[in-house]
Amino acid sequence: MSAPFLLVAAAWEAVAIAGIFPAKLFPSLETVFTTLAELSLDGILWAHAAGTLARLALGFLLAVGVGVVAGILMGRFQVVEDLFLPAVSFAYPIPGLAYAPLFVLWFGLGDLPAVLLVGAASCFVVIINAWKGVKAVRPLWLRAAEVMGANERQMFWKVIMPAALPYILTGLRLGLAQAWRILVVVEMLTAVEHGLGWMIFGAREFLNTDVMLSGVMVIGVVGLVLEKQVFERVERYTVVRWGMLTA
Repeated sequence: MSAPFLLVAAAWEAVAIAGIFPAKLFPSLETVFTTLAELSLDGILWAHAAGTLARLALGFLLAVGVGVVAGILMGRFQVVEDLFLPAVSFAYPIPGLAYAPLFVLWFGLGDLPAVLLVGAASCFVVIINAWKGVKAVRPLWLRAAEVMGANERQMFWKVIMPAALPYILTGLRLGLAQAWRILVVVEMLTAVEHGLGWMIFGAREFLNTDVMLSGVMVIGVVGLVLEKQVFERVERYTVVRWGMLTA
């Protein structure tokens, strides 16, 4: 797993040493890591990371709450699907940043538009995958549960949710990645007090490329940790354990 990172690091260091770009614009890894350590020791990096993670958590929880419920209802009830699927299909391919100017006009600057925009931009992929997951449940399983006397609640928790969970988890993964990407950009637009996106944007004004790269590295590390420590563990204890996916 570390081989790709080592190759990228070696290539980066080779370009830095060769002096193809000015050192101010293309710093060496030693400079980047030194800056990263200084920002960490000063507490600056932690303040920015905490602000970004708080907005990410609030926005993504909003997307999960709306997206999973809406997707399940669309997949389970035809009337809900007929009502909401055209609107979801229309909004799904629109980039989240297209909504940013509207959200700033409606909700002003600061944390509120950032959180709401993250939730709005990432909920559609969650809705689509939850809807597909419920629609993918085999009718034979539903009929078998009915024959065995399962009521609607038992059928939902024992048949529909386990069968749809791989799709839902895929939607959550994609939604989180989308939320993470858009949040960093939105922080540059909504003038938040702290945030990795704000830190990167501010460093650009002063050509502090080492600070920018430090923020980018933290974003990548946080994304990797969320993927490995959250989603892979959830999969391992659910769909992999149930034999629906291979580890």
